[in-house]
Amino acid sequence: MDYQIEDADTGPQAEQIPPEAPPRQIGVEAEALDRKQTAAERMRLPRQAWRRLVLLGVVYVTVIASLLIVFDGGTRQNPFVPLVVLIAFVLETTDSAAGMGFGTGLAPLLFVLGYEPLQIVPVLLVSEMLTGLIAGAVHQNVENVAFSVRPLNEESKLLLLLVGVGSVATLGSVVLTYVALELSEAAIETYVSVLVLVMGVVGVSRAKLRTRIEYKPRRLVAFALLAGVNKGIGGGGYGPVITLGQILSGVYEKSAVAITTLAEGIVSITGVVTFLLLFHYGVPVDFRLLPSIFAGGFLAAIVAPYAVRVVPNAIWRYVIPIYAFGIGLIGLSLGLEV
Repeated sequence: MDYQIEDADTGPQAEQIPPEAPPRQIGVEAEALDRKQTAAERMRLPRQAWRRLVLLGVVYVTVIASLLIVFDGGTRQNPFVPLVVLIAFVLETTDSAAGMGFGTGLAPLLFVLGYEPLQIVPVLLVSEMLTGLIAGAVHQNVENVAFSVRPLNEESKLLLLLVGVGSVATLGSVVLTYVALELSEAAIETYVSVLVLVMGVVGVSRAKLRTRIEYKPRRLVAFALLAGVNKGIGGGGYGPVITLGQILSGVYEKSAVAITTLAEGIVSITGVVTFLLLFHYGVPVDFRLLPSIFAGGFLAAIVAPYAVRVVPNAIWRYVIPIYAFGIGLIGLSLGLEV
């Protein structure tokens, strides 16, 4: 096994790597950026990248204005709930920066605030679909990941694997949970939270070893299946499993976050379509929380990937699993109150 020690301020300081160490297969570009530039240097973006971020800012303002018109319904009532907007911004920032936290953290908080599952899960899936696609594009724009179609590189192959398996699992779990099994809120929250706690402990243990694990995509099939089930039954729990699963399978931390973010956005499309079909056939789906959650989440999806670029990977190596443990603990405590 190989290992490298990273300095939190100036980036990695590479030790001599044994010749038998496995080469990096995913995250090569992001790792090279960490090695060659300091945090201050990574704060500077090319002009084209800044232009794209400004364009997204214009899109954000336009969409918010559209939501205000659509959800107002002529009642002249503000469709945005300030507390929900703030919570969504904070949790989507951590989600896009650490690969987890939006659905896992927001769902139990909304349960405590008195909202029902069919007011929460469909809206989370819609929001995660949009913010995941946006944040994934921004991660690519700021060089946290490098997707390529021609030729199809390892990052893109992994994305297709996660999306394919996760979509099937999400579809099946949505139907089983809300049509056949009708699991209780407490059961859903407890299951997801315990799983995230365990993943966090494993992730912290791996970070302390500071070893490079040989990349084996087959390990990620089980993680993708489990993550898809989590998303379908509770709207959360996808990010922690997929992000930590990638890291434990040899993917560079920054790239793992970026791949998770985009994969979650694509997988959420399946969940959204499923809920729309359920709505068509009489299941009472409520989208009133969409403006508030989207308002906070969209803005965070632009900001967070830039933070991932700037902050050294040595910090993310510990922040990601520790944060997973934290939201699992919080989710468990909130779930027991439901």
